[in-house]
Amino acid sequence: MLESSVKNCFYEGNDLGAFCDGEKTVFKLWSPGAEEVFLNLYREGQEGTDAFRREVMVSGENGVWSGTFPEDLNGVYYDYEIRRGERLTRTADPYARACGVNGARSMVLRPELTDPEGWAEDRAPEKGPEDVIYELNVREYSWDPAGGFPEEVRGTYRAFGVEDTTLNGDGVHPTGMKYLQRLGVTHVQLMPVYDFGSVDESGSVEQFNWGYDPVNYWIPEGFYSSDPYHGEVRVRECKEMIRNLHRNGFRVIMDVVYNHTYRKDSWLERTVPGYYYRTEEDGSWCNGSDCGNDIASERPMCGKYILDSVLYWAREYHMDGFRFDLMGLLDTDLMNRIQQALDEEFGEGEKLIYGEPWSARASRMEPGSFPADKKNIRRLNPRIGVFCDNTRDAVKGHVFELGQPGFVNGGEGFEEEILRSVTAWCAPGKVQAETDKEDSGQEEAFLPQAPSQIITYVSAHDNLTLWDKLADTLMPEGGYHTKSPEFRKAYRLAAAIYMTCQGHLFLLSGEEFGRTKEGVEDSYCSPISLNRLDWALAWENEDLTEFYRGLIALRKRLPGLCDKSGQAACRLLWAETRPGVVCFRMDNRPTGAEVSADHRKTWKELLVVYNSSRETVSVDLPAGDWEWLVKGADSRCWERQETAAGTSVCVDGVSAAVLGKC
Repeated sequence: MLESSVKNCFYEGNDLGAFCDGEKTVFKLWSPGAEEVFLNLYREGQEGTDAFRREVMVSGENGVWSGTFPEDLNGVYYDYEIRRGERLTRTADPYARACGVNGARSMVLRPELTDPEGWAEDRAPEKGPEDVIYELNVREYSWDPAGGFPEEVRGTYRAFGVEDTTLNGDGVHPTGMKYLQRLGVTHVQLMPVYDFGSVDESGSVEQFNWGYDPVNYWIPEGFYSSDPYHGEVRVRECKEMIRNLHRNGFRVIMDVVYNHTYRKDSWLERTVPGYYYRTEEDGSWCNGSDCGNDIASERPMCGKYILDSVLYWAREYHMDGFRFDLMGLLDTDLMNRIQQALDEEFGEGEKLIYGEPWSARASRMEPGSFPADKKNIRRLNPRIGVFCDNTRDAVKGHVFELGQPGFVNGGEGFEEEILRSVTAWCAPGKVQAETDKEDSGQEEAFLPQAPSQIITYVSAHDNLTLWDKLADTLMPEGGYHTKSPEFRKAYRLAAAIYMTCQGHLFLLSGEEFGRTKEGVEDSYCSPISLNRLDWALAWENEDLTEFYRGLIALRKRLPGLCDKSGQAACRLLWAETRPGVVCFRMDNRPTGAEVSADHRKTWKELLVVYNSSRETVSVDLPAGDWEWLVKGADSRCWERQETAAGTSVCVDGVSAAVLGKC
C-alpha cells in the first residue's frame, strides 16, 4: 500500500533532472520516502564500468533530493542509489535528457550544445487548409535498398537528410522526401523515437521493433543514431531529422506512449515505489495496456511528469504535435492540461494533439478521474482528436473479426454508419439527448463536439493493412499480390470514402500504393524485410498512388470537408441511402475572415456518391452547373473542368463520384 505521505507529496518546480551551465551542475531527484540518496558519476555510458566519484545527495522539501557542484559536468554519465530501510536500489534518472547505450545510465547534457546548424531559425511550415497525416517509422522509411538511400544512413535519423532519392537511383521516380511532397503529405507522424527497450542498441542492425516500449521518456532512441554510445549524438541527429522534415515542408508529430513502461521495474518505480503505477484492490498491477502495467496519470506527480515531458519535446525538439498511444488509459484532466499548456505557450491549436480513445483492458483509476476514451470525448478539449474506429470498421470491416467485410468489400447494412462518417459523427442538436442517454446508463454514446476531434482513417500500424484486410475478405485464397481490377475498385472506393469525410486525414505510410504485410496482423517485431516501405511497389502501383494524390489535392480545395468547426455538420444539405449506396450534398462555401488561397475559388456545393454495389446507379442532379471532380478511377477530373450534362449522373459499381456546383 502506498503511504499517504508519499501519495500526497507534490513538487511544483520545473528543475528535476541534471542541469549545467558551463560553471556548475545541479542534480535534483524526486524520491519521497527515501532515507538516503547517492549520486554515482561515470566516464562511460555502458554498464560494467566503475564510478569515478560518489556523492551524497541532500534531502529537501517535498521529497526532492539535490546536489550542486561547482563544475560543468556536461557529457558525464550518472545514476543514483536510493536507500529505503535495508534495501539499496540503483536507478537512472527518470528526468534525464540524455543517456548511454541502452539507456541504463543517464548523461548530463547541455542541450544547446547539440543544436544542429540552423536550429535557432528552425520553424514548422505554415499550416495549410488541411492536415494530411502520414504515419512513418524511422527504420521502415529508408531500409529498402530500392529507395536509393546510401547504405550508411539506411534505417537511421540521418536518412531524412538525404533529399533527392529515387527508385534504385534512376533519377526519375522519387522516393523519400520528394515522394512525400509529391503525394501531398503535410504532417509526418513518427512512430516512437524516444528511448525504448525492445532492441539492443549495441546489437545487429537487422533488429526491428516498433518501439512501443518506453524506457527513457525524455531521450531519443539510440538505435536510430550513428553512435548509441555517446549520448549527445542521438540528440543532435534526432534534431537534424526534425529540422530536415521542416525544411521540406512537413510538420512533425511524435508518437508517445505514456500509458505503460517497458518494464515494471522502471526508473519511475525504482525512484518512488508504487507511486507511478495503478494497482488493483488486491495490490496486483493493473494491466489495461496489456503490457503488464498501467501508468497512474491521474496522480499529481505522474501527470506533471507526463506534461513536463511533452513540453520538453515541444520546446527542445520543436515537435509540432503528439499522438497518444492508448490514450484511454490517461485521464481527461491531464489531456486537457496538456492541450492548454501547449496552447498557452505556442498559440491556440498550433500543436496538434490526438490519440487512441481506448485501452486494451479496463484500468482502475483514482475516484473522480475519467479515462480519455470515446465515452468521455465531450470531457476533452474540442481540439483533442481521437482515432475514429467507427469509420474505419464501417468502411472495411471490423479489425478483430478478420473475415468480416465492411461497406466496400461486400458487407451489408453499413450505409448509416458511412453517412455518419461524412460529418465526423457530429450531429448538432443531439448532444443533450446523447448525454441523457449516457447518464441513464444506456449504451455509451459517441458524439464528438466537432470534426477537430476526429482522426479519419482506414489503416494504421496496428492490425491488418487496408490491402491485407480487403485481400482476406475479397481474395480468401491468398491474394496479397493480386492484380485484380475488381479488387482495385474496392481499394479506391475505401480511399474515396474516408478522404471525402470531415475530420483530420490520416494514412499509414504505403497505404497509397497498396502496402502489404502478407497478412501479418501485428508486425511490431516481425523482420524489417516485412515491415520496410517497399519503394518499388510505390511505382509498380502508380495508378493507386496517383488516385490518392488526386484525392489529397482535391480535398485541400474543399472547405466543406476541411471545416473543423462545431458547425461543420450543418453543411450537410441532403442525404440518401440505398442498399450499397450512400449519397449526399454538402455546402462547400468558404467561411471565416481569413480564407485559404486554395479556397478562394471553389465550388459552392458538392454532390458525393459512394456505390459499393456491383450495379451502376443513377442519382438525380439538382439544377445548376455541375462539374465532375472525381469519377471512378479518375481523381483528377477537377483539373479539366469536365461538365456533367443532363438531370442525373450514373455511378459505376464499386466506385465513388464527386461533383461540384459552380
